[in-house]
Amino acid sequence: MPATGTTRTTLRRGIVAAAALPLLIGALASCGYGSEAKKDEPKGAASNASGEGAKKLSASEVRIGYFPNLTHATALVGLQEGLIAKELGATTIKPQSFNAGPSEIEALNGGSLDIGFIGPSPSINGYVKSKSTNLRIISGSASGGVKLVVNPDKIKTLDDLKGKKIATPQKGNTQDVAFLNWISEKGWSVDPESGKGDVSVVRTDNKVTPDAFKQGSIDGAWVPEPTASKLVSDGGSVLLDEGSLWPENKFVITNIVVSQKFLKDHPDVVEAVLRGTVKTNEWIHANQDKAKASANAKLAAEGGKPLDAKVIDPAWPSIAVTDDPLAATLKKQSDWAVKAKLIEQPDLAGIYDLTLLNKVLKAAGKPEVSDAGLGAK
Repeated sequence: MPATGTTRTTLRRGIVAAAALPLLIGALASCGYGSEAKKDEPKGAASNASGEGAKKLSASEVRIGYFPNLTHATALVGLQEGLIAKELGATTIKPQSFNAGPSEIEALNGGSLDIGFIGPSPSINGYVKSKSTNLRIISGSASGGVKLVVNPDKIKTLDDLKGKKIATPQKGNTQDVAFLNWISEKGWSVDPESGKGDVSVVRTDNKVTPDAFKQGSIDGAWVPEPTASKLVSDGGSVLLDEGSLWPENKFVITNIVVSQKFLKDHPDVVEAVLRGTVKTNEWIHANQDKAKASANAKLAAEGGKPLDAKVIDPAWPSIAVTDDPLAATLKKQSDWAVKAKLIEQPDLAGIYDLTLLNKVLKAAGKPEVSDAGLGAK
């Protein structure tokens, strides 16, 4: 993730749009299991300062959710290195690892989670399902990291996708919507519900996709990292990087969201977490190799083993950590989901509250970021 401009790299990813209405409730994001993180979390799992001089904030603990994948690098590194905990002083972090957006949104809506790292589709879905009352997007976290990887023996050009079987993670998730939009722009037709049409869209869990690819039951996949690089390591070829579909290769893949109640009751804790994430992103950009190793160590703690070098080495630079939520791209992704008839037109007014983030950025001498007119009043 080499830094360029606002905190990004080679952005890859494109699409997020789904989410918002009942149709998308089961169609959001990716890895983990909605269970609490291990008791023996490394640095960052608890308070960084418990002595008498520890900073006292308005909450004794903050429950933070994330997915164990590279698009949540800010969370992985920030927890592993204790960079978020350091800003919280005596406030303890209670980390929770999730496998998919629906379970994390359920935890947020149910009051068992305060802050979460999550994709745009579940962010939209959670906001609309709660009738705009339960969450706010308070920061960006990552951009990029999504690729179309294919069997090079069967598919040599983009036109060769017609008639082939291509996997996406879930119906209506951000990659699924991106692929459906791309198919539509090619002039091809696919039923968004069944996935049948000029291209067969096969909804397959990212954990299963590599085996399906090796067995030949799919011809390719439109997936995020590190799944994309796993497919390449198994003989696949990158045919398209989603970043090429976006102006300046920039689009949001991970946001930071907060319960509106927690934001109202504990703004000082939310601000401290954001100071930690901003400093984490700075550290990642200044320490690329150490940050990659740190993220991999956290993944190993979550899943029992680290990613192989042939997977993480190409995957890491395709994801850019960023404080900017790239709000205009979230709106675009939502429009794509509407176009695909996966959701009705959502009202996103008020989904962002970047007040505290911009306060932190200003204090750090960084430029403020925009909510694209979708900020809370």
